[in-house]
Amino acid sequence: MQRIASIHRQTAETDVHIHLNLDGHGQYNVKTGIGFFDHMLDQLFRHSLIDCDVTVKGDLHIDPHHTIEDCALALGQAVQQALGDKAGITRFSHAYAPMDEALSRVAIDISGRPYLVWHSAFTQPRLGDLDTEMLEHWFLSFAQGAGLTLHVETLYGRNNHHIAESLFKALALALRQAVAIDAGKQGRIPSTKGSL
Repeated sequence: MQRIASIHRQTAETDVHIHLNLDGHGQYNVKTGIGFFDHMLDQLFRHSLIDCDVTVKGDLHIDPHHTIEDCALALGQAVQQALGDKAGITRFSHAYAPMDEALSRVAIDISGRPYLVWHSAFTQPRLGDLDTEMLEHWFLSFAQGAGLTLHVETLYGRNNHHIAESLFKALALALRQAVAIDAGKQGRIPSTKGSL
């Protein structure tokens, strides 16, 4: 079974196209109009091994908020769609990712219950054209779109670029493990409720 999804989300503020393959090789083409944000999504796809094309046309003349938020929601929806009924997935995972002096950890549960616990902070308001306050909002919106519980924490770090990159790499590694098919589950849905 191919775990592929395409999402088109269009509002008065943005036009988002996402096509992804959960069982890819980390190939990506990302164009959001926000350079640093593109760089973070590149990290996510390369290290999760998810193949993904992302194109966003947003109201950047106002600010990056709508572009980042709607991209996260659509990407989350694409992950949820590609997972289907979630039969046989690993479901739970966590990962650490260092980036030089920074170290971050992400724990994930593909639970169907969107939730974010966030423990990360930045000492500068912007990274390129990206407002650093939008990083927490991106993780929240992604969790909402995908139906994930995420616990996200930077254990330490000084350089804001390194902190952000370690967060996205940790998410990538945790997501890669959580969406993986566990042969031991023999195609069963990993929940005592029988659904996720």
